[in-house]
Amino acid sequence: MSATRSALTLVPTPIGNLDDITLRALKVLAEVDAVIAEDTRVTGRLLQHLGISRPLIPFHAHNEHRMVEQLVQRLFNGERFALVSDAGTPAISDPGFLLVRAALKGGVSVESLPGATAFVPALVNSGLPSERFVFEGFLPVKKGRRTRLEQLKKEERTIVLYESPHRIVRTLTDLSEVFGGERRASASRELSKLHEETVRGTLTELVKHYTAKEPRGEFVLVVGGCDAGYDEGMDVA
Repeated sequence: MSATRSALTLVPTPIGNLDDITLRALKVLAEVDAVIAEDTRVTGRLLQHLGISRPLIPFHAHNEHRMVEQLVQRLFNGERFALVSDAGTPAISDPGFLLVRAALKGGVSVESLPGATAFVPALVNSGLPSERFVFEGFLPVKKGRRTRLEQLKKEERTIVLYESPHRIVRTLTDLSEVFGGERRASASRELSKLHEETVRGTLTELVKHYTAKEPRGEFVLVVGGCDAGYDEGMDVA
């Protein structure tokens, strides 16, 4: 049986450690007609490492709107594509949603493989309640940022956010000011890589930690809900 039953298959790629690729993902990438990639240079290096050679189609925030119709037509005509992002599961805070929606609307079969994503290991490693959570991705940088924070202040579920290293201190500071400095949180960076680190504590403690230490790597922030019970033993470490 072919590993690529669907016309469009979403394929998670490693978020750091290249061993975090599934056997099923390897089969799909080796069998499709082309790989739709967020950054063809990044995906090209990955495929070279995996010993796979396939045509690459660029699909990113700057061209996705004009590429969608063309790609759906090719899928409808019988071509099989894999959709990948630079790291992790495509369409999670990455391009992909527009293509998936258009493909389904156009009668194209779509399949998503399980695999690497950053927020799940950060959440379960945080020590905060994980049975109910809300994934917010990146907060607005400017317009609507304060409004979103005020809305999340009342959220009872654990909150999961993505953040870049150059905005991590600002975001932790904003969270501390709106949620209160004693709200428990964790910050994970460089997940699955050599210098992987998770720091746990109050928002105030995390602000102090990353103000004193130059932040590096992409972050996943996990923040306790407004009525969560906390273990006082979770200190910055």
